[in-house]
Amino acid sequence: MPGRSPAQAGPASGPADAPPRNGTSSRSSSPTATEAGEQKGTRERILDVALDLFLEKGFDKASLREIAERLGFSKAALYYHFESKDDIFMALHQRLHDLARGGLAQVAQGRLSAESWVSVIDGFIDLIPANRKLIAMHERNRAAFDALHSEDHAGEHDDLDEVLRNAVTDPSIPVEQRVRMAFAFSGMLGALIFSGDAFTGMTSDELVDEMKQLVHRAVGG
Repeated sequence: MPGRSPAQAGPASGPADAPPRNGTSSRSSSPTATEAGEQKGTRERILDVALDLFLEKGFDKASLREIAERLGFSKAALYYHFESKDDIFMALHQRLHDLARGGLAQVAQGRLSAESWVSVIDGFIDLIPANRKLIAMHERNRAAFDALHSEDHAGEHDDLDEVLRNAVTDPSIPVEQRVRMAFAFSGMLGALIFSGDAFTGMTSDELVDEMKQLVHRAVGG
């Protein structure tokens, strides 16, 4: 990620209305399970509100002040959880990576048959209903995501690409079948990318059913 300017970076210490960063208190040297859960919950609330704003206004036009106001925080309180708007943005992007990593877990375990490949793709398609807004936000702000990618983060993309490449270059699967597998995955990915706002005439359930039917036909299942 590019270096932050002084205007982007947050305060070095937590704000007055947030607990200390290291979670210490007079009672304990580490956060309790309840405190840790509350901190995680607040972080997720920040991401959810930021998701709405980045989708509505775009990353460049949305501000930390607006995120804080929607949450009922002071702007300084955001810095306890995120150092900058860039960090919030990339944490949302990480949600997509986590989804992809989970979806590809079966691929990484070893060789796949055509049937298990269909199962993997169906698993990705099943993610649409709960993540349509996240996907739409990502597409609206693709240029900003590309600008913020760090070298380490790009490496995560390479790792995911390698898992997919290994699956469709497996010589134990007939090449004609591998073409079908690659075609089905690419078609699913394209539809997934546009599922956020391009198919507004379909409910999520209808979109899921349509995509699964097309994938099954493509692979020959």
